[in-house]
Amino acid sequence: MKVKKLLDSFNYAIEGIIYSVRTQRNMRIHMTVALLVLIICFFYDLSKAEILAVIITISMVIMAELFNTAVEFAIDATTNYYHPLAKISKNAAAGAVLITAVNAIAVGFIVFGDKLEYMNFIVIKKVRSTSPYTIFIILTVVCIATIGIKAIFGEGTPLKGGMPSGHSALAFSIATTIALITGELAVVILSYLLAFIVAQSRVDSEAHSVMEVIYGGIFGTLVTAFLFRIFG
Repeated sequence: MKVKKLLDSFNYAIEGIIYSVRTQRNMRIHMTVALLVLIICFFYDLSKAEILAVIITISMVIMAELFNTAVEFAIDATTNYYHPLAKISKNAAAGAVLITAVNAIAVGFIVFGDKLEYMNFIVIKKVRSTSPYTIFIILTVVCIATIGIKAIFGEGTPLKGGMPSGHSALAFSIATTIALITGELAVVILSYLLAFIVAQSRVDSEAHSVMEVIYGGIFGTLVTAFLFRIFG
């Protein structure tokens, strides 16, 4: 009986995590970013302390989002009208998630900053000597690959809707190209800011969901960086 209760408690906990991933957009974003970070860890020789910092940071972000989800549902279940205290509770829970997310960015910069510096120098040096025709071909490959994935998912059209967002993929591909060519922090920030605006416009126009533009941006960035690393 005790074993069954223990197994049930694990099942309930897992069900809570699965439900949060299914229903909460921010949880899906956190999970996607966590997966990418863990994949990146395989490519670098991290120390035990660095690995521990990454794992604890990821756990903190996911835990904060779970608590935030629990608080929101608990308040909605007990309050069916606007109440200022309910608003404060939800805002405070969201604030906890924001703090852990900012902390995660800081930890990521500290852990991976130095390790990416040498690789970035090599890539930028190669990209700056890359032929403009090569850059055009890479952007074309990104477009074709995005359309191919849209066809696999069978949703939307090449120019509207579907997974992933083609506009986001191309915008972040161009931003990544500019970032690699220039290497200037101000230009990099502005490039990705414009890409973010393009992605946001697709959500505002209801042509895509948030997850579709996120996956489009990630896809465009990773494919562009990979192709420059291989052919640049």
